[in-house]
Amino acid sequence: MHGTYAVEFVALSVVVAIIASYTALDLAGRVSSTTGRRMWYWLAGGAVGMGCGIWSMHFIGMLAFKLPVPIAFDLPTTLLSLAIAVLVSGFALYTLRRGELTRSNLTLGATLMGIGISAMHYTGMLAMRMSPPIHYKPVLFIASVLIAIAASLAALWIATQLRQRTSGFAIVARLGSAVIMGFAITGMHYTGMAAAEFAPGSICLAAESGRAVDNSVLAVIVGIVTLVVLVGTLVVSSIDAQFAAHTAKLAESLQVANQELRSVALYDALTGLPNRMLLEDRVRQAINRAARSRRLFALMFIDLDRFKPVNDDFGHGIGDMLLRQVGARLEGVTRKEDTVARMGGDEFIVLLTELTSRNEAAIVGQKLLNELNRPFRIESHDISVSGSIGVSIYPEDGDDINALVSKADAAMYQVKREGRNGVTFSDVSAPEPARC
Repeated sequence: MHGTYAVEFVALSVVVAIIASYTALDLAGRVSSTTGRRMWYWLAGGAVGMGCGIWSMHFIGMLAFKLPVPIAFDLPTTLLSLAIAVLVSGFALYTLRRGELTRSNLTLGATLMGIGISAMHYTGMLAMRMSPPIHYKPVLFIASVLIAIAASLAALWIATQLRQRTSGFAIVARLGSAVIMGFAITGMHYTGMAAAEFAPGSICLAAESGRAVDNSVLAVIVGIVTLVVLVGTLVVSSIDAQFAAHTAKLAESLQVANQELRSVALYDALTGLPNRMLLEDRVRQAINRAARSRRLFALMFIDLDRFKPVNDDFGHGIGDMLLRQVGARLEGVTRKEDTVARMGGDEFIVLLTELTSRNEAAIVGQKLLNELNRPFRIESHDISVSGSIGVSIYPEDGDDINALVSKADAAMYQVKREGRNGVTFSDVSAPEPARC
């Protein structure tokens, strides 16, 4: 006994398969881009939406098939095939949660998914309850399973490539991929139908059962379920994507605001150097590292000499430019792991970490002094200043920031009293102070 196909239903099944494929690709992106409880909600909802889409395509294809005898479908078996489609879809979306699919995992997932789709199809065929039972041509039966696996492999791979892309090109690529997947899925279905052989005189027992769903009722159910579930899923996904984009934009704005607040709280507004608060944190970290490594670090208190006349003679604008250039020169002498901070006015502190000897601090201090002694070119003015530098060493001069700053400050004033433009340590056991 041979069957025929209603062309309009065949075309409709292809359209539904394409819509279902696009929905699957879109849901793959939603599931992989969410975390926590929302991810499980999307996984469950996506499994239902994607499963209903595949199932609807299958039964629209079944409706396209006509036999010389009345055809209906057993309701419990039909619902079982729907459940299989939902489970297979859930498995596919769960597989796509992984950040990167290996070749073996992708192949295993596609194989299980293809077998699941085939199980849904042949369970749906079983719902016809033909007597005698449907016989399947082995070659076409195996071909239909292989097509389902190949389609699943392509679907998983494409979804992996497009799941987190939202550009216009990605949307076009997703549409093109959905068309390819849609034809692959319908190809599996109609290959499976071609594998079916109906014996002469066969009857559909489901048509005589009180639990059956006839073709007209099934057509209405499938049409409504397909339209509501697939379109509804896409709408919700689109809204969620817009909400996620808006949330991401707010998070980015918040991050920028936090960065600005952090900058205001931890950095000097004029020079961009760390301020006292950040310096204190850096010193505490240096103390912890030095306590573990048993190495030294130095704190240098720097006060500019003859800075007030610059403001008096050239104005505060030139004075501010000078302070910025001073900060840049100090950073140019020190290492990346060191810290140059501005305490306020014309006072700076340099934190030198990981020293092996006090003499290293003396060498750096002389380099800083040489940099400050070079004239500064600001606009059309050549401005000369110098610096008085006091140095304290951890742990000899103290084991907390207050003691170290106090000792370095006292040493700096000692330089001032002795004529300025020099470097000295906070005690007499230090290397010979540098003088210029």
